Amino acid sequence: MKRLALVLALVVSAAAMAQSKPFQASLTPDIAIHDSTTMIEGLTLSIWGENPQRALSLGIANGSTGDSSGFSLGFLLNYADSYTGVMWGSVNFTTGEVLGWQGAFVNYSEGSMKGLQTGWVNYAQRMKGLQFGIVNFAESVNEVLVQVGFLNIIRTNETWFSNLPDEMAPAMVIVNWKF
Repeated sequence: MKRLALVLALVVSAAAMAQSKPFQASLTPDIAIHDSTTMIEGLTLSIWGENPQRALSLGIANGSTGDSSGFSLGFLLNYADSYTGVMWGSVNFTTGEVLGWQGAFVNYSEGSMKGLQTGWVNYAQRMKGLQFGIVNFAESVNEVLVQVGFLNIIRTNETWFSNLPDEMAPAMVIVNWKF
């Protein structure tokens, strides 16, 4: 009986800690309605906010921690650990996995980016999808990558035109690819 009571107490306390909130407003991560570790499922309005979230985030600087998803519209900056969805802002920066669309002046993905990057400068450590910008750079390719822009660089493309049609070149103007 004591073990059952202990298990029930652990389940109830874990459920209480896992609660999410539908709304967050913040001036900074430390000056906010909810703690920065609280999951937000709904809407965040921020000067500078930082939470794990499944939300529409509107602000000057939007931070998404952990596995987050939604639509993040940041006037200056969107940053995330892992993100699924749309990130639009002046600068988008991610350190983990990204699935979706990054649209900004500068898009920078340290991890794996699957989807679309549109911006003046696009960078991905590992990329699958489409980069459309003035300068596009991918360290490596996960299956398929097409780049359209003024300067397109795929570091893992080894030679110039000899592996056509699977890959074009290490660097190219207008369009570059690797399949």
